[in-house]
Amino acid sequence: MTGRILRIELRRSAALGTALLILVTGAALLLSSTQFFAGRWMQLAVMARSLLMVLLPLALAGGAWMGRRDARHRVNELFASTVRPRWQRVAPTAGALAVSVVTAYLLVFLIAAGWVVPTSNYFPNATIIVVAVGVPALIAAGWLGMAAGRAVPRVITAPVLAVVGFVLVGLVPELAMAPDTGAEIAQFRPEPAAVLLVPAITGLDDFQTIATKVSLLQALWLGSLAATGLLLLGAVRRRAIAFAVLPAVLGLAVALPLLPIGGARGAAVVDPVAIELVCDNDGPQVCVTRAHAALLPDVVGPARQALGMMAAKLPNAPVRAVETQQVTYWARLDPDPAPARHSADTVVFDTPTIDRLGHADLSDDYFLPSLLEAAWQQECGEQSVRGDVYRARMVAAAWLTGRPPAPQPGWAPEEMALQESAYQALVSLPEAEQRRRMAAAREGVLACRDDELVAILPKGQP
Repeated sequence: MTGRILRIELRRSAALGTALLILVTGAALLLSSTQFFAGRWMQLAVMARSLLMVLLPLALAGGAWMGRRDARHRVNELFASTVRPRWQRVAPTAGALAVSVVTAYLLVFLIAAGWVVPTSNYFPNATIIVVAVGVPALIAAGWLGMAAGRAVPRVITAPVLAVVGFVLVGLVPELAMAPDTGAEIAQFRPEPAAVLLVPAITGLDDFQTIATKVSLLQALWLGSLAATGLLLLGAVRRRAIAFAVLPAVLGLAVALPLLPIGGARGAAVVDPVAIELVCDNDGPQVCVTRAHAALLPDVVGPARQALGMMAAKLPNAPVRAVETQQVTYWARLDPDPAPARHSADTVVFDTPTIDRLGHADLSDDYFLPSLLEAAWQQECGEQSVRGDVYRARMVAAAWLTGRPPAPQPGWAPEEMALQESAYQALVSLPEAEQRRRMAAAREGVLACRDDELVAILPKGQP
């Protein structure tokens, strides 16, 4: 009998409409942003979690709309007069909503996976756990919404819950990340551990994952919250209502002390397999990280072209090109102030732009110049790059190509004139002197002495 009621609820109740709304909204948001996860399973999982900022309010509102159904049809007194306990009557409806919202959430993930499967060569096991946390989150939101709709059976309850849910899930964590008064832009106070009670997580880079401990604690908290929602939905007496709050209180008491501070940055850990190198050895070695293995065929050609230009003009030129394995500064709670320096035979390049299909987007012809500029860079710790150092890098890269620096989008004409004059001053020197100066500049860069690179600029140039 219960199964039959459940099937009827799935076909005829507002659960189906709520699921369709979640499916359409989630799919539209993900498919409009495929460049942020194409070819990367963990980034897709994180994007699915970030979608909860929108999907949880929808589940709350959908649950509230279903919760007011008995009052809307004026059958509360009729059902209260029956022998069956209330929880037996609400269980199929609650089950239908849970099945609907979870199915819609998983379908959104599977649809978006079509942009990952063709190019991804690495599937982190943590992907399943990260995505799975969204399941109890949506069930909890739906059941709490049903309980609220039953308690306050008004038309306005659903939209108000949607707004409140968006504020709690989307805006409160962002406010917790606000910088301290007077602090630099990049310096944020660590968010309290309570921020991780909200399951929506953003801000991880391609080499990170969410710690399994954090995901399990979040699932525990959200499961206890779902239990509270279901008990509130079936409660009739005040004592039952008070008892219904107990699972959420216990879940909070267990999870909160064990969650790390720092929000997403505190929950993130480096995935050691994602930063492993995958190399092409059919010529000068070119390597990318395993997380970006699909980019290797795209970058091999430009990377070897850059290595050939360096070998033609520089003594002891680099013989291999390797993608950086450093986790981005903003994604780390305690960044390493002194990252490891790379050897003189290696040029380290940043991850190229990834297009909507998971391949390297080299259409703007920016990648080769960036590789040549990388020959004049070294890991020297967290420090800002002076304007003259950046200008000298561009002039040095242009010297390798034998052509003046290309115009940069957004640069003022006088800035490009400085680049042009510096390049012309350099190439006007005898070739032997050019090579001597550039060899000295590269030795200085590798030893983190940028002043020797700046010395290639004309005297008096700002």
